[in-house]
Amino acid sequence: MTATHASPPEMAAVVHDHVDDLDLPDRRDGKVRTSWALPGSRRLFVTTDRLSAFDRIVAAVPHKGQVLNQLSAWWFDVTGDVVANHLLDVPDPNVTVARAAVPLPVEVVVRGHITGVTSTSLWQQYAAGGRVLYGHRLPDGLTKGAELPRPIVTPTTKAAAGAHDEPLSCADVVERGLVERELWDRVVDVALALFERGRRRAGDAGLLLADTKYELGLACDTGELLLLDEVHTPDSSRFWVAATHEDRLRAGEEPESLDKELVRRALVDLGERDGRPAPVLPPEVVAATSTRYVDLFERLTGQRFVPAAGSLGPRIERVVAELR
Repeated sequence: MTATHASPPEMAAVVHDHVDDLDLPDRRDGKVRTSWALPGSRRLFVTTDRLSAFDRIVAAVPHKGQVLNQLSAWWFDVTGDVVANHLLDVPDPNVTVARAAVPLPVEVVVRGHITGVTSTSLWQQYAAGGRVLYGHRLPDGLTKGAELPRPIVTPTTKAAAGAHDEPLSCADVVERGLVERELWDRVVDVALALFERGRRRAGDAGLLLADTKYELGLACDTGELLLLDEVHTPDSSRFWVAATHEDRLRAGEEPESLDKELVRRALVDLGERDGRPAPVLPPEVVAATSTRYVDLFERLTGQRFVPAAGSLGPRIERVVAELR
């Protein structure tokens, strides 16, 4: 592939698409979601088609926002007995109304397999000789894509926009005062229980849940621990097709994935580097990513994906008018 690079104005147009004109307070822009405050300790979240990789926005993928929003709502429903979550309503395929919460200052990552291409991934650190990673001692002889002896929690810091997360151990989280010990112990238990639920559901769909990231926080009104943001989506997780996994590993090939790993690998092939504008993804990579996201939604939920009708901007405006 030959690398080309998007200019900052082009990227800015992607970041702010559809969400500039809402007359609501306390706007907060994330890589994928933009949110505003609503009365009654609630927030309005719009999940866009923006796709991030290597800590920056790299593309807009058709149907991605709808897949993430609706799939997360499905997962919130099937994990509600594990931990409470922030979901109140889904008034539009791309919109969530949720309880307001203060996120914990730590990314809660659970890994069941050893893989990855980023600097904080288990595989890159292990391949470089690391054996005690995120506070966990890993055995010798692991190969890329192999299942770990047991799932492990591997926290990271939450870096500012454009910077990279820093690996932490569970002990670091407490010792640095990021989360107090009793709450962190609860977070770890919840994360492992959520991961087990996700693995079982994925297995029923012929998939492997290799790793995932959870956002947890405390409700603004009650202080209750809540699961936030998104759950077991192709943005926050690696999902592999179980039927082809072992054969592909034996052949030295990458797992057959239904997530954004295709984008990460394409960016690396295009010469992704810190400090440079993100390479422009070829249209075929964007289209294939959209197809994978829809495929994952349908496999996990058993439901047919129906693209939302009409432009996102007017739909959001109607939702806001009804919420006022």
